[in-house]
Amino acid sequence: MFEKLQSIDAALLLFFNHLNNPVFDFFFFWISNKWIWLPFYGFLAWFLQKRYPYRFLSVLFFIGIMIVLSDQISSSLIKNTVMRLRPCHDPMIGSEVRIVNGYCGGMYGFVSSHAANVFALATFLIVFFRGRHKRLQKVLLIWASVVSFSRIYLGAHYPGDVIGGAILGSLIGVSLAKTYRYYDVNFSANRKHPSKHPHSS
Repeated sequence: MFEKLQSIDAALLLFFNHLNNPVFDFFFFWISNKWIWLPFYGFLAWFLQKRYPYRFLSVLFFIGIMIVLSDQISSSLIKNTVMRLRPCHDPMIGSEVRIVNGYCGGMYGFVSSHAANVFALATFLIVFFRGRHKRLQKVLLIWASVVSFSRIYLGAHYPGDVIGGAILGSLIGVSLAKTYRYYDVNFSANRKHPSKHPHSS
């Protein structure tokens, strides 16, 4: 069963990795670069400060904790425990993997830290918004999905690595959002301002 899943994972990886053209190479290489998203993170910070001024600093604090947890659990704990080789390092298919701009990444790939981190942030904010800002919620899901897919296209991760990272990140994002909600209701000074609660209009 495991060998069958591994075979499917490898086949999907090579299919997407070989959808190569110069436009895709440029696009997904830069999509995968975390620094390219600094303006987007700046927009999210501005949006939170504008819409939730009384909660802005506490939300940023929880997001910081969440990203540290997501990154360390995926990179330091799971990758070094599972030790699944990245496709570009895997001797079974490494010669077939197309490397874009010489990028491959570290030795191990399960789970994808990129996928874990972006899905953690996306799900945290979606849960925090509690049904509001529908357009931004869609943008967050598309953003997380495209960034995650870029890791497959570049040959840095198997699809299973990315799916695992997305699940891990989503669980962490939901957990931290619910933890924040509990903190906000029971301990934050904002509980004195019910009109400013995230689900208020």
